[in-house]
Amino acid sequence: MLTRLLVLSGISFLALTSASAQDYKYEALAAAPAALPAAYASAVQTQGARVSGPGGVWCEIWLAKSIPAAKSTDPSISYGIAQGTLIGVLNFPGKGSDRRGQVIQPGLYTLRYSDFPVDGNHSGVAPQRDFALLTPIAADPDPAAKPAFDQLVQWSGKASGGPHPAILSIETPPQGAAAPSIVKEGESDWTLTLKSGDLTFSIIVVGKVEG
Repeated sequence: MLTRLLVLSGISFLALTSASAQDYKYEALAAAPAALPAAYASAVQTQGARVSGPGGVWCEIWLAKSIPAAKSTDPSISYGIAQGTLIGVLNFPGKGSDRRGQVIQPGLYTLRYSDFPVDGNHSGVAPQRDFALLTPIAADPDPAAKPAFDQLVQWSGKASGGPHPAILSIETPPQGAAAPSIVKEGESDWTLTLKSGDLTFSIIVVGKVEG
């Protein structure tokens, strides 16, 4: 009986270890990356957020110092941020991916805000229409630019390597989530909550959605 209990305890321990190994954690960064172009170094916060998981560092994000936002009158939009506004800069130290499962090569990317259109092609992708589109920073030299939707989609295709933009979902923070923090939502999503000025919002940095 004792041997059986020890074996069962060992199995339980291994199960717990395996589960905890899949967790993602937040770490504060005290400086922006050295490779950041000067125009962006003055546009983003010095302190960044690092997200690490089972394979090591997943991504690093530095938010813009200022993200003008208003309350949206559209219930499908969480934040009234102008099309193309710079949200921040993201670094993938290794190969990354977006919520569509598209592989994104290592490197620095801008994150710009966009509402996805109501055209029937994005039904069920997310409960809200707020997204951040990734563009290789070399292809997006001006932080103050506000590219129109079609132009931003074209830029972002350089990150995804295809016709569809590279996207991360933006949402209101999960209940009880503090800024900064990372929490698990549902079965596979990990949501990073951050703050820029008076604006607090969340980005789903790990996860996958079909659509």
